[in-house]
Amino acid sequence: MSFETIIYEEDGPIGTITLNRPDDGNMFTVAMCHEIRDCINAIRRETRTRVIVITGAGDKFFCIGGRKEGMEDTILYAGVLPTLEMYESIDRLQKPVIASVNGFAVGGGNVLQVVCDMTIAKESAVFRQVGPMMGSFDAGYGTWYLEDLIGKKRAKEMWFRNPKISAQEALDIGLINKVVPDDKLKEETRKFALEVADRGPFALASIKAAFNARHGGVSGLARVAHDLLLRPYLDTDESHELSASFAGKRKPDTDKFGH
Repeated sequence: MSFETIIYEEDGPIGTITLNRPDDGNMFTVAMCHEIRDCINAIRRETRTRVIVITGAGDKFFCIGGRKEGMEDTILYAGVLPTLEMYESIDRLQKPVIASVNGFAVGGGNVLQVVCDMTIAKESAVFRQVGPMMGSFDAGYGTWYLEDLIGKKRAKEMWFRNPKISAQEALDIGLINKVVPDDKLKEETRKFALEVADRGPFALASIKAAFNARHGGVSGLARVAHDLLLRPYLDTDESHELSASFAGKRKPDTDKFGH
């Protein structure tokens, strides 16, 4: 398979999707969201691979969120970044998906690793949610799945205070599964993936489906919050001011909040 914003490679039973926009933090674009979705949907239709790894190109960024440019000027679906297409495809895929976090996992990048079935990260990786600091939010997968991993109080703190979380702290609170030395990430990810690949694929598919069954409502909630509520919010003075203050590394003008 050939793509413009991602790289897909197979190594025996392991399929690896690499987000390939390192000069822009491996940030999501409309094209990247659709390519990840299409790649995973193709993987669903073959039995060569038994486990999938998602990582970022370079050694600094896993993914630091999404670009808001390049979408239609509408409050309907065409006006939002189609991240849910990726998250839903990961949930639907019967094979385990492992996030190999090679740097900053921020905003939608952290949500992506949260949605993956397991996460291995290098020691210098950083995890963070920044939506309310920069005029955006993820009131679907980014909240519900996060709460499952680290509990409601910690999940709310990640969204309300937006702290930077080190890989070791992420491991301690249950946000990720394993931390390895920076120079061992690729090697340890492969070992981790091969161990999973040795398990029965039908059993793994059944277990994954069972884990996801109780979350059937999160997709509908996310479609309301993301596809309908987020787009008009991005046009508000509040969103614009938060975005500008975040980019300018200054405190926001709170008089613009609520407008």
